[in-house]
Amino acid sequence: MKIRSVYYSSHFEKAFKSLPLNVRKQAIEKEKIFLENCFDKRLKTHKLKGRLENYWSFSINYSYRILFEFSEQNEVGFIDIGTHSIYK
Repeated sequence: MKIRSVYYSSHFEKAFKSLPLNVRKQAIEKEKIFLENCFDKRLKTHKLKGRLENYWSFSINYSYRILFEFSEQNEVGFIDIGTHSIYK
């Protein structure tokens, strides 16, 4: 599924700026893949459970994830970025 547009929460933008430079570069590359196919197997996209059941996540690397939600058709909102601590 190709994503038409992404909006970034203010929390996401702040968290992104605080990441190490190499992780920011990886995130930008993974976002390009995400925009072409949000379920590309390289991203390990998965639906979350429990109190985060309305959200999804995909991997930037072994430690970092992007938390997002589908809003309208082919539009997503990036909510948070970071290690597994973003799920708490």
